[in-house]
Formats: sequence, structure tokens, C-alpha cells
Amino acid sequence: MANFLSRFSKALDATLVAGARSSARRFGRRSALARMGGFLVGGAMVSALPFDRAFGAPVKPAPVDDDTNCEYWRYCALDGNLCTTSGGTKTSCPVGAEASQVSWVGTCHNPGDKRDYLVSYYDCCGKTPYSGAQFCLHSKGERPGYSMGLHNDINWCMANANKGYHCTVAIVLGVAE
Repeated sequence: MANFLSRFSKALDATLVAGARSSARRFGRRSALARMGGFLVGGAMVSALPFDRAFGAPVKPAPVDDDTNCEYWRYCALDGNLCTTSGGTKTSCPVGAEASQVSWVGTCHNPGDKRDYLVSYYDCCGKTPYSGAQFCLHSKGERPGYSMGLHNDINWCMANANKGYHCTVAIVLGVAE
């Protein structure tokens, strides 16, 4: 068996040496380096190409009327946990929490009736945040932090006796004219 492996090893070695010498006669070092570089760059480019992460499944847009989804139309300026996923509704705080004394507003477009609405956002205070709540961050058109009344990154529970933030509700005030 050892004799067979020795002969096989010598034959393989001779074949590889003959192939390397033949290749060296036909191709220069520069062309070989260029080809190897091309393979490396080509491999990097293939990994940068876009691909279908859904594995062919059609992408379904979020329903316009799903108030547990951050893309719901009246959440256009909301920054915080949705009360609809924290034990409350889109207009009322969950049991044990109270609405903040101050709020911020946003103008949101309802794709259902194609109108703009003025929406007031109130933080619900007094309970600890629920870890399973849907967190949303929509800051389009947000003013800088020094304009406190127009900024949504502030803990609006600061005016309440219990300053613990729980979630945020979105109340439609009326049609924006």
C-alpha cells in the first residue's frame, strides 16, 4: 500500500509540475496576476449586487388602516411606543397611565380620503414602558431641539407628577386647511 501511495504521489507531482511549466510558457506573470485580480474584484462585485431577500414572495405594503403599524397615516410625526401595542388605543392611554399635560402636533396625510389632518401626540405617563411595544420614529419635518414645542424627542411627561414614559397616542384634531 505504501508503494502505491509513493508512486501516486510522484505521478501527481510530475503532472502538476508539467502543468505549471506549460502554463508559464503560455502566459506571463502579469497576465496571471491580472486574471487573479479580476476574479477577486469580480467576486467582490457579485456580493454587492442586490438580491431578493423575500425569496420571490411579493412584498405586501402595510395596510393603511393598521393602527399597530408605524406606517399608519396618523403616526407621521410620532416618536415613541405605540399605545395600540402597549395596552391602550390610538386615542387613549392604557389603564394605569395618564396623558401628558403637554403635547406636540404634526400634519399627517390620510391616503384613504386624500386629506391632511392636524394630529396631536400625547405621551402616556405613570407606567414603565412595555418591552413588547412597537417603537416608531418619524422625524420628517421635525424642527431643531431648541424649538421645544415642535420637537418630538422630549419626554413630554415632564409636566406630570409621575414622569415615567409608557407610550404615545395620536388624536386627530381636525382637517388641516
